[in-house]
Amino acid sequence: MLTQDQTQDFDALLPGHSTLRGASRRTALKVALGVGYAASAMPIMAQTAIKTPSNGLTTGEAIYDVEGFSVPFFYAAPEGKNNLPVVLVIQEIFGVHEYIADTCRRFAKAGYLAIAPELYARQGDPASYGEMAKLIAEVVSKVPDAQVMKDLDGAVAWAGANGGNLKKVGITGFCWGGRITWLYSQYSSKVKAGVAWYGRLVGTSTALTPKHPLDQAADTKAPVLGLYGGQDGGIPLTTINQMKDALADAGARGNAAAKASEFVLYKDAPHAFHADYRPSYRKEAAEDGFKRALAWFKAHGVA
Repeated sequence: MLTQDQTQDFDALLPGHSTLRGASRRTALKVALGVGYAASAMPIMAQTAIKTPSNGLTTGEAIYDVEGFSVPFFYAAPEGKNNLPVVLVIQEIFGVHEYIADTCRRFAKAGYLAIAPELYARQGDPASYGEMAKLIAEVVSKVPDAQVMKDLDGAVAWAGANGGNLKKVGITGFCWGGRITWLYSQYSSKVKAGVAWYGRLVGTSTALTPKHPLDQAADTKAPVLGLYGGQDGGIPLTTINQMKDALADAGARGNAAAKASEFVLYKDAPHAFHADYRPSYRKEAAEDGFKRALAWFKAHGVA
């Protein structure tokens, strides 16, 4: 069964998706970052999505090890620079594809080492699915939160060994990745700030997803900026208000990170308003949100 958050991405799909099968993890990542995957498997708009040039950047795909498993990822950074602030860029439900890679390039242009790990890598390859319901049932729903937290720790460790300044680490994510942004900001002392784009705050407790952001508001370790759409049919405003109250309560009890966390609501924006390759894209809200993300990281010591 689809969760409401998963349904928001599923509802935006267009018919007639292609299927890519039989690729290795590294090959699958390279395919996913190409035009073919974005055009065939994603819910795209008629106009071309934003393309950030790679000139002046070092970009590529690589792997890092977590408990004997090789986690593939995409990265982008200013060319020839070291001691860089780090931002983890967390995928939507569709995995690491060209939109996520381009978001990494945008952060790299702003001076960051940006890393987007393939957080479904143990469960399956999103590029091999043409039906999103099957992708959700067979891959996404089988990804444990605990696994994701460890994989993000691995990404931070890789950054520290490859030009990143581990005193300046931020995290941002979209939809599925927005929820993960909240969770990692509650779990890890490695990050200084988070920016969560329309990530769900509540949910059903399961063995794989035992806690949700609202459940752990008192554990917030890094201030989070939540960017949400007022017309998001899958994330009720009541849940945002519940999270605000929980953070305020934690702040009153001495949690400075919870107290510093904030929300921005774009009243006319739907879910996935930053996803420039989808009909949900809202240019004004997306651009304002990205500016706020950069300012948030700077204000909280990441930049």
